[in-house]
Amino acid sequence: MIHRCIPNHAPALSALASLLLLASPAACSDTAKGHLPLTTVADAPLTGRTTRWDYASLDPAAHRLYLAHLGDSVVTVFDTQTRKVVADVSDVSHVHGVLFVPELGRVYASATGTDEVVAIDPATLKITARVPAGDYPDGMAYAPEVHKLYVSDEHGGTDTVIDVRTNTRVATIPLGGEVGNTQYDPVSKHIFANVQTRKQLVEIDPATDKVIGHIDLPGAEGNHGLYIDPATHLAFIACEDNDKLIVVDLSNKRVLSTFDVAKDPDVLAFDRSLGWLYVAGESGEVSLFHLQGQVLTPVATAVLGPNAHVVAVDETTHRAYFPLKSLAGKPQLRITEPQR
Repeated sequence: MIHRCIPNHAPALSALASLLLLASPAACSDTAKGHLPLTTVADAPLTGRTTRWDYASLDPAAHRLYLAHLGDSVVTVFDTQTRKVVADVSDVSHVHGVLFVPELGRVYASATGTDEVVAIDPATLKITARVPAGDYPDGMAYAPEVHKLYVSDEHGGTDTVIDVRTNTRVATIPLGGEVGNTQYDPVSKHIFANVQTRKQLVEIDPATDKVIGHIDLPGAEGNHGLYIDPATHLAFIACEDNDKLIVVDLSNKRVLSTFDVAKDPDVLAFDRSLGWLYVAGESGEVSLFHLQGQVLTPVATAVLGPNAHVVAVDETTHRAYFPLKSLAGKPQLRITEPQR
């Protein structure tokens, strides 16, 4: 079990949150230890070898978690109710990104080994299409108004645009540098992408597939991970080369704050009802923050599990899922929930 007290300015935002132990920062005698206020519910077995995992995407309605097993070149489908693997969708070479799109009832995965994006039917768990992408396709985002998927071509310095109605590539957008994660902003209805080598967050208009703005990120080194919260219109950016989290106000296009985070941060996830932001690191550390309004407050940073750099959160159950490359010599999914 891992736990830690929470600052008293983190209000109870749900029935579950009201059960959490609250204390003022001064009363937290174990602040330096950095214990996370989480309980491990289970370590569920995963299939395959003890090789690298990458992105995860949750379909809470169907109780399915889609996991990119990069080292095995498969998309693993996990049932969050039975806590068992349903299937492994093979022949997705060096799979990095995976994204379930509820509007389409479809899963997309980026196959970096073949520089393509594959479409998967959740009903049959078969690959239904393969679309050429750019050099080293990674993160993905879906813009529903224009029926387009945007794919970060990390080494190619572009975003590939795919029309999901035909599963064809319709545009390639030059971004001028190595591309980190790409995300859709439901407020502006624009796409945002990290350009790591330029220390910028780039804004794209899906109507024209043109870059319409750049936000400079002072102090960023390897700005890769990205999460956008529409309620506050904030972007959270994880910088993998200097272990920082940068908070950007997308309405005013300015940096609000910067925090130290888990070493080698990668994937971010957010539980809106609790206001909890997870930042998962390659080091196995996870940083947890609490968001109230536009104010982000650190809760703790601590080791969650070996190579716990990927996280997905179910906002209904408040359970967080961390695929671990090797635990007791086997790949396992660590499932946590807030400590009661």
